[in-house]
Amino acid sequence: MANYETCKKCGAKLSNDDIAIYKKLVLRSADEFLCIDCLADYFKVSRRAIEEKIRYFRESGVCTLFK
Repeated sequence: MANYETCKKCGAKLSNDDIAIYKKLVLRSADEFLCIDCLADYFKVSRRAIEEKIRYFRESGVCTLFK
């Protein structure tokens, strides 16, 4: 069953950005998600790096996940 409310690793409440960046970077058809902190850990990057990607996709206006 799809879980759009909590991170599948730590249980944190998910935001729209958490879901969108997970779909963009991991799996477009996902129905379970990682929060930004857990996603950063998954990719072995900083939270800031993930937030910068979110900002880039939002400002580019090309990706419909960030509208």
